[in-house]
Amino acid sequence: MSDSGLEMGPRSLDSSVAEFVQENEPYYSKQFSKIQGTNGFAFSWNSMAALFGPLWGAFRGAWGFFWTFLVLELFALVQIGRGLWGDLGADQISRYEKMLANIARREQQAADLVAAGNQVEADAKLKIAENLKRVALEVKEKADLASNEAFSILITGLAIFIVIKLLEGFLANRTYEKQYLKWRANSTVQSGVNKLSAVFGGLLLVAIWPLTLFRFTIADPDAKLSALTNGFIGGKIPITEFPVNREYFAVLAKKGDAGFDWLAINFNHVFKGITAGIRSVLDGLEVVLIDTPWPVVMIVIVVMALRLAGPRVAIFTAASLAYLAFMGLWEISMITVALIGAGAALCIIIGIPLGIWFGKSKRAYSFAEPVLDFMQTMPAFVYLIPIIAFFGTGKPPGVLATLIFAMPPVIRLTALGMRGVPEATKEAAVAFGCSKWQLLTNVELPLAMPSIMTGINQTILMSLSMVVIASLIGAEGLGALILEALQYAAKGQGLLGGLAILLCAMVIDRIAQGMYRRKVDSA
Repeated sequence: MSDSGLEMGPRSLDSSVAEFVQENEPYYSKQFSKIQGTNGFAFSWNSMAALFGPLWGAFRGAWGFFWTFLVLELFALVQIGRGLWGDLGADQISRYEKMLANIARREQQAADLVAAGNQVEADAKLKIAENLKRVALEVKEKADLASNEAFSILITGLAIFIVIKLLEGFLANRTYEKQYLKWRANSTVQSGVNKLSAVFGGLLLVAIWPLTLFRFTIADPDAKLSALTNGFIGGKIPITEFPVNREYFAVLAKKGDAGFDWLAINFNHVFKGITAGIRSVLDGLEVVLIDTPWPVVMIVIVVMALRLAGPRVAIFTAASLAYLAFMGLWEISMITVALIGAGAALCIIIGIPLGIWFGKSKRAYSFAEPVLDFMQTMPAFVYLIPIIAFFGTGKPPGVLATLIFAMPPVIRLTALGMRGVPEATKEAAVAFGCSKWQLLTNVELPLAMPSIMTGINQTILMSLSMVVIASLIGAEGLGALILEALQYAAKGQGLLGGLAILLCAMVIDRIAQGMYRRKVDSA
């Protein structure tokens, strides 16, 4: 559109509205002028929108209006349908009839026992029948009550439908005026009327409304639809549940098992090597953290926190470690620290270089993004399946599960930080003679460091969340304590163990974050 098309005078407004609406221009020019000239709510009524509802929205390209009122009208129609022909007490009546048949069977059994001279067992059967009669009476009352609610549901549905129609009439012009303003700023927004869109909206209504109404208003809809469609809809294609072919599922599951077995057998030496490497790192950490006297470890960690992050973090670290020691959780806490530390360190060592690469190469990141999405959204328990298949159980598999689950944040946020470095800054550095390595280490990484440190923080916290889950495959530490508390409903034990895990993670995070903040403050 030309600049003159953006003027706000009455004549230009009328011409642009005419270009936008294409049909019924005088009406919409008047309504748009009223809406734009009123502070607050402007009374504007659209009879066509109130009459045709969602179809008006599809006809005018107002798809937000279409979907909103399609759902709202469907809700009202379902209530009306339930009130008119919905068999509200069908489930209770079916249960009542089954109970009557059961009572008759018990009474017949009692009569047979009396004829056989076994009065004791006959009395027991009759007592059961009497109890069932009382329950059946309650079920019958519930069925009658549900049936009597039909009229009130019908009235409620009609009232809701009328309110929805009023809302459609009152909101249509305001919705269309907002679409008009978007069109003035962006000419790609749909304007005018589109009969094809209206047909598409009508097809959506036909596809959604009838089956939904049938499902919620008719008892046993699949059987009735099957009778109407000669066994196709409702029979071959049920609407109340998705047709599942367990045969295909079983075949694919067997192929998956065979694939895992083939990889585990043929690459066993690779998996054993990875496991041995991680176990050696964990053993070294545990020797330092557990075999060394706990006061020595505590003093070293507190001094490290003091030198790297300051006195406040050192005080918090001392209090946290004192809690672990005096609660008798020192050894298993140090095992957890080793697991978290090993997992988080591997995530950072692998994740930051990958994040730098992805931040510099859009093509590489486009290939990696689906993998990162998979790693981050797949439920954590699912990771344990291939981990057990390839690496067995114990602490190293727990670290590997943590690696898969906790690495995506540091990769994503490192890439985000690298992409956030201003191009002008990089061009200036290159102009002053920076090499690629100097540009990376002296310009890009320092500017991206806040985002990278956020990624490290998220990775540490996600490593923490995997501690309990990894205990399911034999990883020891505080996770096993929490798992035991869950198994035996030991509430106090679970809360104390959870607090210990929290303190371990916070100490690691505060030292890492405090070290960075102190470096920034001193710069």
